[in-house]
Amino acid sequence: MTLAKALNPELPLPQHIAIIMDGNGRWAEERGLKRTEGHKEGLNALKRTIVAAAKLKIKVLTVYAFSTENWVRPKREVQYLMSLPHLLNQKVMPELIKNNVRVCLTGNREHVPDKTWSYIESAVKKTADNDGLILNIAFNYGSRLEIVKACQSLAKEAAEGQLDPVDIDEESFSQHLQTAFLGDLQDPDLLIRSSGEIRLSNYLLWQLAYSEFVFTDTKWPDFDEDVFYACLAEFQHRQRRFGKV
Repeated sequence: MTLAKALNPELPLPQHIAIIMDGNGRWAEERGLKRTEGHKEGLNALKRTIVAAAKLKIKVLTVYAFSTENWVRPKREVQYLMSLPHLLNQKVMPELIKNNVRVCLTGNREHVPDKTWSYIESAVKKTADNDGLILNIAFNYGSRLEIVKACQSLAKEAAEGQLDPVDIDEESFSQHLQTAFLGDLQDPDLLIRSSGEIRLSNYLLWQLAYSEFVFTDTKWPDFDEDVFYACLAEFQHRQRRFGKV
């Protein structure tokens, strides 16, 4: 019996999964390869995960592709990471189209090369009419910056008399976050982080307030369908009480 079949059909699956795709560089170094080779293989892992999620009718997959902190990495590695949207269009796009996946973007335009941004926009446009799984790519994304910008937007509205500060609540704040376009699916049900690290790394800090966390020792390039299903099975055994008994 495969792990996919071992998932309990009587128990719900997460509708929105957030993933921190960690361990590409270390995976490559362990094999005597350049760190960029790990990122290249990580793209294949992403493709496997997208296809598996689409087949299970997962609604949203938000993946941490490049953080606002990643700019401090070696210049050559950053340059390669900036090329990944091009590789996404080249190597992953056929699977996205075949599986009715729609690409969306959460992140910031600042500092990203024009060419890189154009490839991201191209992926968004090519899949705009698809109505299956949403692949939400967090690119040049940082949650603290996102929260600061939401506060700035609310403050501006209040200063202009468009908003009474006493009316600011969790719902109105969420509507000013970059993930607001996801509506009721804005908050992930499950966070998966690969490679054995146990931290959030400035990722979706507001949205993950009541998410279930699953950390796997598997480095991202080795992340396959079986590891993905094992994470989902772990989720199915959790009791989500949201503060209740």
